[in-house]
Amino acid sequence: MIAIIDYKMGNIRSVENALRRLGAEWILTDDPVAISKADKVLLPGVGHAGEAMVNLRLRNLTHVIKNLRHPVLGICVGMQVMCRHTEEGDADCLGIFDAKVRRFADSPHLKVPHMGWSRIANLESRLFKNINSGSFVYFVHSYYAPLCPDTIATSGHGTMFSAALKYENFYGTQFHPEKSGDVGEHIIRNFLEL
Repeated sequence: MIAIIDYKMGNIRSVENALRRLGAEWILTDDPVAISKADKVLLPGVGHAGEAMVNLRLRNLTHVIKNLRHPVLGICVGMQVMCRHTEEGDADCLGIFDAKVRRFADSPHLKVPHMGWSRIANLESRLFKNINSGSFVYFVHSYYAPLCPDTIATSGHGTMFSAALKYENFYGTQFHPEKSGDVGEHIIRNFLEL
């Protein structure tokens, strides 16, 4: 069973639809026991990372998430809150990935948020099994994790950044695999097969 963590940060319907297309079974929950007993855990998120951390703390989920030993996938804000700190709301996060999330610099040459289809490269994980470097995935974000030892995929928007991160059983994608067509569906299937 897959647990989708419900911490009121949106994008749940898209993730549920992606799992439905793959024939997976899931529950949407903020129950620590159900999350701990799940075979896989998804931490999706759209919105403000600082608010996301407040919501996780209010539900007493921070220690639960950090102590999970089965595969966990954070998506977008879900990945960002798994980092050490975010500039968005100047918030300390879960500290799973060794990265501090930063805001893209304002520039007349770059739009912020970074929104749309971009290539990913330097794919270094079973999460990307049978995915070609240079594949397009869908991003919507104003904040990013810089390149770090946990980086398993890269992309660029004015600067190179971590398109995906991994530490032990924890994975994160800055892009939205649930909105990334066949490539994203394949990435989710790979996660389910870990």
